[in-house]
Amino acid sequence: MMTNLFSTFDPANTINISMNWMSTMLGLMIIPSTYWIMPSRYTMIFMKIMMIMHSEFKLILNKTKGFTLMFVTMFMFILMNNMMGLLPYVFTSSSHLTFTLTLALPMWMSLMIFGWMNNTQHMFAHLIPAGTPSVLMPFMVCIETISNLIRPGSLAVRLTANMIAGHLLMSLLGNNMTNTSSYLIMSMMVVQMMLMAFETAVSMIQAYVFSILSTLYSSEVNYENTPKSPIPLSS
Repeated sequence: MMTNLFSTFDPANTINISMNWMSTMLGLMIIPSTYWIMPSRYTMIFMKIMMIMHSEFKLILNKTKGFTLMFVTMFMFILMNNMMGLLPYVFTSSSHLTFTLTLALPMWMSLMIFGWMNNTQHMFAHLIPAGTPSVLMPFMVCIETISNLIRPGSLAVRLTANMIAGHLLMSLLGNNMTNTSSYLIMSMMVVQMMLMAFETAVSMIQAYVFSILSTLYSSEVNYENTPKSPIPLSS
């Protein structure tokens, strides 16, 4: 029995143990692998999606090798959790800031620390866009600094808010179906089916938006002039 509308997102179960967070890793158990699963259409679709996302991220990170693996993995992980949240009695972990900030904050912080430690001049240059008048330079530095600081928060809140909004609307309509007539129930079922299709699209789009914005933020860090540690030659 739900105490309020937001109890749908309560991570604790009836015995007050937050075991629902285990569903976050459930998607990793069903991801196919060519080493232990025979090739199937499901595997082909899964690999097709990964190759499409790899090509998308490669266009943005055209001079950085290996980063596409991290962002493709992030995209598939968020997509799996968003899609599983649409199933009945499955905890929607991506509707909590604990989940989204765990993905956004360490990634953003590691990129910022790497950029400022290895390419300080390049990071300072990003604070002032090209063609900015001299009078506006101090204001642009403040604006760009604030925009850089709120990036992990905007990524986390965007994903959380979009997942909460659709689930709240579906829960609200589902709770009111018991108090309506038989004619209205049929129409509300059609509306629920349309909302389900809409939420499926939102789950895919938000996973793509989260990963593509993370890729765009990481592309601002210059990796070309990073000093490389000397590799000792074997005798």
